[in-house]
Amino acid sequence: MADKAEVTMQQTLGLTGLTMNAMALIAPGAFLWLTFFIQATTGITAPAMWIGIVVALLLCLATAVCYAEMAKLYPGTGSSYYFAEQSFLNHATVWRFARLSKFIVGWASHLYYWIYPGVMVGVMGLLCGYLVGTLWPSFMSASNPGTVFMMVVAVVFSFLVAGIAHKGVNGSTSVNIAINVIQISALVVFAVMALGYRSSHPAGAAGWNFDSGSGEAYTYEFATEKTVVNGQSTDTVARDAAGVPKPKLDAAGKPVPFIVGYPEKDEKGNFLTHKDAGSVVGVHNLGWAFIQATVAILILVGFESVTAMGGEAKNAKRDVPIAVIVSLLVQGCFCYLFEYFAANYFLNSGYTMQFAAGSSAPIGDMMIVIGNATFGAGGGRIFMLVEAFTVFLALIGTTLSCMNTGARVTYAMGKDREVPEHFGILHSGNLTPHRAIWTLAAISAVVGCLGLCLAFGDAGAPTDAAIKALPHGLFSSVGYTTHDGMAAMPNSLLTVTLASNFGTFLLYGLSCVICMVAFHKHPSYSPIRHLFIPAFGLVANLACMIFYLVGPFMGYGTVKEPLLALGIALVWAIYGGIYFARASKVTGRTTLIATRETA
Repeated sequence: MADKAEVTMQQTLGLTGLTMNAMALIAPGAFLWLTFFIQATTGITAPAMWIGIVVALLLCLATAVCYAEMAKLYPGTGSSYYFAEQSFLNHATVWRFARLSKFIVGWASHLYYWIYPGVMVGVMGLLCGYLVGTLWPSFMSASNPGTVFMMVVAVVFSFLVAGIAHKGVNGSTSVNIAINVIQISALVVFAVMALGYRSSHPAGAAGWNFDSGSGEAYTYEFATEKTVVNGQSTDTVARDAAGVPKPKLDAAGKPVPFIVGYPEKDEKGNFLTHKDAGSVVGVHNLGWAFIQATVAILILVGFESVTAMGGEAKNAKRDVPIAVIVSLLVQGCFCYLFEYFAANYFLNSGYTMQFAAGSSAPIGDMMIVIGNATFGAGGGRIFMLVEAFTVFLALIGTTLSCMNTGARVTYAMGKDREVPEHFGILHSGNLTPHRAIWTLAAISAVVGCLGLCLAFGDAGAPTDAAIKALPHGLFSSVGYTTHDGMAAMPNSLLTVTLASNFGTFLLYGLSCVICMVAFHKHPSYSPIRHLFIPAFGLVANLACMIFYLVGPFMGYGTVKEPLLALGIALVWAIYGGIYFARASKVTGRTTLIATRETA
């Protein structure tokens, strides 16, 4: 039999393995590709993208200190779920609330751990759609890939990653080590080249003009022609029979060279480019920074994942706290701030933020422009494909790491009978929580498909001309209606991202509270590490959650997606309360415990 309740995990992970697992989940290579598109579509707040990451990073650093401190006290499997139980059980006055606290934390963490992998498999669908559209533009548009095609990729990818997770954490760690080395090297190359393009192309210099229709960059201005779309006359790019933009000609009949500029806004007030480096790192608007932080948290979460692997660590008390802090410092403070600065600083009249908002892979588009400028015409596509392969690997790593973490939290709750007991059983051969893994794979596939059904809704809605130009077919055009129809609908990918992020803020805020409880009157209590830092983390997480509700009504960002995300969180909370009450009645357990056994 594969299922044996007495099977236990083996302690095989050292500091390197723990750190690499956390770094794989933070995955800068994958998330620059993913979240630049999502952040670009977040209303008027795009100019504050970089500073939004700083806000999210400060929040995460405070929370990471809390996780690191609790991991020293209570090494084990279950992360904050386990910390909640032990911190309350070992407290002199609130120990009766141990069961209630750990259930609330465990249930809230599933809003994050069960949706987050779904976002990742959805992004894999976007990536594959972009690549297929780039290689075979007559079959699919790279900027607006086919919805059905992306959904199929998401489902297949979800179960493939679950298969890797099922084999065991040692195999997963080996994969993550290789992926981390490759993706960090690749993103540094891209960032350096992006900065090089900006420095070598001042305003007024000849440069490259990106065309989303053909997915290529050209050295000339595009000719336009009048076309009628849905009864309205509009200027569209004139193209030859192969779909290549025709050049605008001067009086001598020669193509007009494309001249690079750095305009801040267009005639409608939409943000286009940063005029200088100071604009990239500027606050612009504090509200915008908070809105961007509510999205940017997605790129920084994962540092806490190693606290769920304490049962598989050789020296959990020493190595897990170090891995938590180091993974966030390397990926967050260095990788993300560097690469996001480079990508934002690169923006120019040949590729603006409005191009990014309408593309499935704006970073891929930038790579084409930069590659053409560096390697010559056609070199950009090859450069993009090489970099995209590293993104593909990074997505495997981050999805794998999150599935490993989420499944282990579910496993811990299954052992405690707070969720169905079969989740608390390990596979006797692989020593993995296999039932939780395969359940999470199915959930991720569903969430990924829901996220992709209107990935170009709201601010990301393509124009009617772009929809008309899509190759027609089941895998290429189904799901695209009209610009007005799609603009009136919420962006489904942003919605599930915000729902996952709300679960993250909730979990991180609760973890800060748990840290304060755990060290209250403890012999090693430090006011800085166990009161002021957790209190700051709690306030920062609460502020971001509040902005979900009030931000859109203050004119910051979009309205539909944050409120839908709040609705998802509310439904999950109500269902959790009902489940807890019913499970308690069936098992005969009380909400408040009568006796305690401390660790």
